[in-house]
Parts: sequence; C-alpha cells; structure tokens
Amino acid sequence: MPGRITVPVRVMPRSRSERIDAVRAGRLVLRVAAAPESGAANRAAQALLAAALGLRAGEVLLEQGSTSRDKTLSVPATARGPLERLLK
Repeated sequence: MPGRITVPVRVMPRSRSERIDAVRAGRLVLRVAAAPESGAANRAAQALLAAALGLRAGEVLLEQGSTSRDKTLSVPATARGPLERLLK
C-alpha cells in the first residue's frame, strides 16, 4: 500500500487490561479487553495501536485477518518514527 506501513500483530482478546506487549514471533502483541464478537476486538486493537502512535483510530486500518488472532494492520507512513520507538 503506497504511503502506509504494515504492522503484523497478534490480538489477545478478553484481557484484563489493554496494553501493548513485546514483539513475539515477529508480531506486536496487543492485549484488549473486548471480546472477539462482531469485530469489537478488532476495533479495540486498532484504537490501542492508534493511541500508542498518536493517531486517530480511523487511521489504523485492518488489512488482513479479520477473524484470526494474527492480523495485519496498516498505519500512515508519517507514523514511522513512533512505530519504530514502539517496536524497540
């Protein structure tokens, strides 16, 4: 996708708290409180990553894996700096 960066993530729904964990198996682990029903966990994961990068939730797009724990999200290329800091 031109102008966007893909971010492989693993979403862990029904977590006690919402947080971003370390990278495991090449994927950023996102823990969200929402259940994986009607896309609620997907929306929560997008919002969590957006908040961590200083973006609006609508700027984080679900590219692949809508029904899987392993997903590919994308963010605007302008978020490269904050994303690199998050992945360290």
